[in-house]
Amino acid sequence: MDQVSIPAIDFSVFQAGHNHLQECVRDELVNDGVIDPLFELDSEDLDSLYSVFDLKYQENTSDKHVQLSEDQQQNISGYCTQSDDSSSNTDFPLQPVQIQSTFEASNRIQPQVPRLGNFHGEKTNPISSASLELLNNCGRLFKKSSEENLSNVHINEAHVGNIPKLSTEEILRVAGERYIQYSTQRVDGLSMFIHPYASALSGLSIEQTRDMELVHLLLAAAEEVDQQQFHLASQSIARCLWKASVTGNPIQRLCFYFGEALQERIDRETGRSPSFERKLRVLSTLALGTTPEALTCHTEIPFSQVMQFAGVQAIIENVKGATKIHLVDFNIRTGIQCTGLMQALAEQCDCPIELLKITAIGHQEKEKIEETGKRLQNFANSLNLPFSFDIVFMSDMKDLRAESVNVKADETVAVYCNAVLRTMICRPEYMDNTIRVIRGLRPSVVVVCEVEANHNSPSFLNRFVEALFFYGVLFDCFEDCMDRDNLARKRIEVFHIGEGIRNMVAAEGAERFTRNMKLDVWRAYFARFGMVEMELSESSWYQANLILKQFSQGSSCNVQNDGKALLVGWKGTAIESVSIWKFL
Repeated sequence: MDQVSIPAIDFSVFQAGHNHLQECVRDELVNDGVIDPLFELDSEDLDSLYSVFDLKYQENTSDKHVQLSEDQQQNISGYCTQSDDSSSNTDFPLQPVQIQSTFEASNRIQPQVPRLGNFHGEKTNPISSASLELLNNCGRLFKKSSEENLSNVHINEAHVGNIPKLSTEEILRVAGERYIQYSTQRVDGLSMFIHPYASALSGLSIEQTRDMELVHLLLAAAEEVDQQQFHLASQSIARCLWKASVTGNPIQRLCFYFGEALQERIDRETGRSPSFERKLRVLSTLALGTTPEALTCHTEIPFSQVMQFAGVQAIIENVKGATKIHLVDFNIRTGIQCTGLMQALAEQCDCPIELLKITAIGHQEKEKIEETGKRLQNFANSLNLPFSFDIVFMSDMKDLRAESVNVKADETVAVYCNAVLRTMICRPEYMDNTIRVIRGLRPSVVVVCEVEANHNSPSFLNRFVEALFFYGVLFDCFEDCMDRDNLARKRIEVFHIGEGIRNMVAAEGAERFTRNMKLDVWRAYFARFGMVEMELSESSWYQANLILKQFSQGSSCNVQNDGKALLVGWKGTAIESVSIWKFL
C-alpha cells in the first residue's frame, strides 16, 4: 500500500517558556544552608530521606493498606477505574509491572533488592507503604533482554571504556532499585551521603550517574509528597529542577516535567493558585492547534502509521464487497488515517466504490474539522473517488445520539475510535452513551486504538511510578527519532506531554482527565455492551511490519500480539494497542 506524501510543515519559532533556577538563587540557598554544595544535601535533609520510614508512620501503614485495597476496587461501572489485571498475556520484555499495593506482595520481591535486616553493621528503618509501591514496581528482576546491559553496571572502573548504553527505562529501573536500597538502610559515615550509590555504579558514565542521582531526587520528592511532607518535598523538587533541563537528555527532560507537576500538586494541596506563567501556558495549550505536532508524530514516530495501517486493513477486510461505505470517525483530527483507506478503496478493481462517506464526530474546534473535510475532499478528487464529508457537532458529547449520524440503509458502516474513549474514563456516563450510540449505528467493524498503560489508579504513588516509566519510554523514543532542537518536538513535549504529566500527577477527581487503561480492562468493559473481539488478520500484521521497515529506528519499535489484538511498543514496552470489535 503506497503512503500518502505529506507536505513539509513550516513551524514558527518556538519559545519553550521554561527556565532553570538562576545562579543567584542557588547561591542564596547555599548560603542559607538549604543546599550543601558538596552533594546539595544538608544534614537535616539526610534525615528527611529516611523520615518516611520512621516509627511514627508504622502505626498508619496498616490503615493505608486497607485504603489502597479499597481504592483499587473502585471502578467505572465495574471496570473503568480499577487497576488492570496483572495476568495479562503481554510478553514485552520490559513492560512496566503492575504495582501490588499490599504488604504480602513485598515477600515476592526478587533477591535483587536486599531484604530488611540483611545488612551487616547497618541500621534499618520500617518501610512505609509508599515505599512498598516503589519497591514492587522498580524492584523486580529485569527480563533477559536487558540483563546483558544491566549486568555491566557493576563492572570495574578499569573497564569504563566499555560502558553499556542504557535505555531511559533501564536507567529508571536501576535508579529505583538503588533508591529503595538507600532508603531502607542507615550507614554511619559521610561517604554514602555524599554519593548514595557509593561504588555500586562505578561502571556507569558520568552522565548516567548524574541521571541516577536525578531520578533519586525525584523519587524522594514523590514519596515526600505522598506523605504530605510538603516542605521537604519542595526542597527535593528544587534540587531536581536545578539538575533537570527541558533541552537535555531524556532523563533530564522527564524529571523536569515530573518535578514541575509535583510542585503544582503541592501548590494545590496547600491552597496556592497556579502561577501566572502556569495560567498562560494552559491558555496557550487550549489555543494551540494540533496539526503540526500530529503530522510530525505521523512522519517521525513509528507508532502512528503502524496503528493506522493495521486499523485501515481491518476496515477494508470487513467492508469487502460493499459499494457504499460510511466511516464514522470519533477523533478525525488531521484526517491522515482516512487517506490510507481512501487510497486502498480507489485502487479496488473487483468492486468499484460508488460512494465513500466520512462522518466526523466532534464537540470542539469545528473550524479545524471543516478544514480537514476540505483537504479530504481535494484528496478524493485527485483519486477520482466518489466522496462526501459530514460533521456531527455538538457542544457536549453526552448529547450525541445515533440518529444524529445520517446513515442510509444501503451503506456499510465502520467506526474508527482513535484515542477518544480514554478522554471519557473520568466521565463514565459519557463513555456509556458513546458505546450505545456506536451500537445503534450497527457497524460491521469497530476499530479501537488506545494507549496501553494503567494511569487510572486512585493511589497517587502507584499512578506516579506507572506514569514515570511510561513517559520515560516516550522521551527515549523522541530522543532516537528526532533531534533535540526539533521545534515540533519541543512543542509536543511542552504543550502535550508536559501538560499530560502535570494533569496526571497534580490533579485529582474530575480535574484529572488524563487517564489510560490497559487492553484487558477495555475488554471487560466492552463485554458489558455485547461487543465481541475479532482477530486481526495476517494482512494487518504484514502492513504493520512493512511500515516499521520504512523508519530508520524501526528496529526499536516492537509489534506483538495480545490475544487477538496488536500491541505496538518501544524497546520492549507496550505503548499503544489496536483491536477490532463487532456487536452481537
